[in-house]
Amino acid sequence: MTCSDRCPSLASRLGSVWYRHFRTYTKDLVSNGFPPFMEPLIFLAGMGLGMAQYVPGLAGMSYLQFLASALVMTSAMFTASFECTYGTFVRLEFDKTYDGMLAAPLSVADVMVGEALWAGTKGAFFSLAVLLVISAFGLAELGPALLLTPAVGFLTGFLFGAIGLLVTSFVTNMNHFNFFFTGLLSPMFMFCGTVFPIENLPGPLQVLAEILPLTHPVRLGRAAALGSGWKASLLLDLAYTAGVAALAMYLAARRLERRIVK
Repeated sequence: MTCSDRCPSLASRLGSVWYRHFRTYTKDLVSNGFPPFMEPLIFLAGMGLGMAQYVPGLAGMSYLQFLASALVMTSAMFTASFECTYGTFVRLEFDKTYDGMLAAPLSVADVMVGEALWAGTKGAFFSLAVLLVISAFGLAELGPALLLTPAVGFLTGFLFGAIGLLVTSFVTNMNHFNFFFTGLLSPMFMFCGTVFPIENLPGPLQVLAEILPLTHPVRLGRAAALGSGWKASLLLDLAYTAGVAALAMYLAARRLERRIVK
């Protein structure tokens, strides 16, 4: 047996975790792939078409464009958060999936980073699905910048996948996830530049919005989807998003290692 057989590379170890989730997800691809195409249609019809009659243009674009360009990243946030909270908890506590994985030459850190990479992949897929829908209605600007949208979706998915893993490391009952989704994700959806500019908030809430992790992917995704608004401050958004993702991933891996390896 060669060293490569006994000591698989990092890419191979992470890829094996990612591939396991890919195989599971694609076994029922039609039902799994249907929601990301329908949800933006329902939301835009319910909120966008109704409210657009009463809300003037925002930030140099129509309200529908403003709203639709943010949905590209919020869809990545929600799918990654579900994957790495409820999905991870089921694999951890009920299916005992990680026990089997750790019997292979994988560490807990390998497994958890692989989980976040899969969440990032789902984020890219969901953001691409939403992008196709809004593009069909003329709410996205066709151009080279549009190709960056799935990449931002991947980063957003990885970010919220890592945050979801960190939350899961504290949870002992699935009902506790209600605090995360209702207490954090829902307010972020409302107050991080998705449905109105954060500049309309009072000063202290603007500061809070800048701390919350969704604000920065929304800015990046909106610039990519609309091909406008590019400025140097987006590099700070990119750095903040990557930094929070790395920190959450590190903390989640440390905590879950103590929980899994007893």
